Amino acid sequence: MKKRSIAALTAALAAAPLLATGVPGQPAVAADSGPTLLRGVDLDTVTIPELQERMDRGALTSSELTRSYLRRIKAVDPKIHAVLRTSPTALRQAAASDVRHRLGKVRGPLDGIPVLLKDNVNTRDMPTTAGSTALAGSPPDTDADLVVKLRAAGAVILGKTNLSEWANFRAAKPTSGWSAVGGQTNNPYVLDRNPCGSSSGSAAALAASLAQVAIGTETDGSIVCPAGMNGIVGHKPSLGLVSQSGVVPISAEQDTAGPMARNVVDTAITLSVLSGDGAARALGLTDGGTHPAGLRGKRIGLWRLPSLGAGTDALMTRTAARLRAAGAVVVEVTPPYQDRLAELEFPALLSEFHRDIDAYLATRNGPRDLAGLVGFNRTHPAERTCFAGQELFEQALVAPPTTDPGHRAARAELKDLSRRSIDETMAAHDLDAIASPANPPAWTTDCARGDNDVIPSSTPAAVAGYPSLSLPAGFVGELPVGLLLMAGDRQDAELLSLGAAVERRLDAWRAPRYLPSVPSDTTR
Repeated sequence: MKKRSIAALTAALAAAPLLATGVPGQPAVAADSGPTLLRGVDLDTVTIPELQERMDRGALTSSELTRSYLRRIKAVDPKIHAVLRTSPTALRQAAASDVRHRLGKVRGPLDGIPVLLKDNVNTRDMPTTAGSTALAGSPPDTDADLVVKLRAAGAVILGKTNLSEWANFRAAKPTSGWSAVGGQTNNPYVLDRNPCGSSSGSAAALAASLAQVAIGTETDGSIVCPAGMNGIVGHKPSLGLVSQSGVVPISAEQDTAGPMARNVVDTAITLSVLSGDGAARALGLTDGGTHPAGLRGKRIGLWRLPSLGAGTDALMTRTAARLRAAGAVVVEVTPPYQDRLAELEFPALLSEFHRDIDAYLATRNGPRDLAGLVGFNRTHPAERTCFAGQELFEQALVAPPTTDPGHRAARAELKDLSRRSIDETMAAHDLDAIASPANPPAWTTDCARGDNDVIPSSTPAAVAGYPSLSLPAGFVGELPVGLLLMAGDRQDAELLSLGAAVERRLDAWRAPRYLPSVPSDTTR
């Protein structure tokens, strides 16, 4: 695929008609969850370009928008526990944006737009805990680089979201969406079901329309699985497109922050700010933008993964039929080398986590290294209220250093095989993208059992450092399932453009109903 500018793509997407409807007969939100209408704007479906158009002509202010989201957080978040805290300066940030709009000095498409941040992204004015009470003291000294970019773009930093503690890299059998700081985040569609991890709060908050966009982070699956399981859009950017500086790490070889939203255009706009125009040019993305691609003639490889359940597989069959009806060519594929990737990835991450978390903790008040963190957890009962284990921490302490020849060979093989798994599959079938289910229907949250989350679809792109995009595919019973698209290195703009076309064709989004529970036999 020809590379194109992310900025040009977002301009084209903003001019195109976008998904703006739910499912007939489905109530948008439970009656006691607070209104989603603001001056005739439906917060469930409105896009950033639509908000900016209203703010530019004085029909809406950032202050009104920010207050509306703060009211929704107060009304709705007690059901789902997605937002840890709101910023005490959010309304001042919004008022400053209103002045810029009145003076015609808007900083860009995110100016005045409320954004939630996963609580492993450093903020100088709010705690950054990674979900652990070990970091619940004073905030970091500086913002993460990506937060600096968001503030410079005029975004309203609305608050911080809950996450799977330490981004799900602590226990052998964790429960996604749980942290000692924030407790358990619930899936807004069915409250006793899991939101997937580790960007659980960011995804659940967007599903519940508690902000316009949010920032998640991923090492392997932590953006795209929560996006799929909560019925929203999540983009894991190409490695290096978004700065890692100031983000609590697992592994510099795989970690990235990325945008999450209720539609592709908002996702693309947020990525353009996170990456920066200069970064896009340096990566060779040209300015030859086009209108959002249609599906006619697009070639998509479907990696079915029937192990995710009969309901998910049937949804993939229906999805393929709808894409073919729109003119796409869909061929079934199985990317190679997956068993070897699964064998090598975890040991490599253990070594890299020890290196990278030690470097991060040295910048914070609290435990100064991984050994200190292990000791902290042993002496603080709050860290053991859902699950007690910290087996991954303990294994990382004794893992070979990243200078070890065996580790270096394993990481080199991981990079080679993961890239070949995508590159060879795309070349063999002349594909524009590979598609797969992003998640099964959400499992019931259970601290004693832990997660049921063996979901291999995210691994090839995550290990390769290639982009992936999860967007709503439909439902199994009452629970959302996402379609994961992946492509080659630095093909983020092309993937988002294709994703916008798929989104319009599938038209699969609908607002959550906050059901207390559903029978398990309706979600298989």
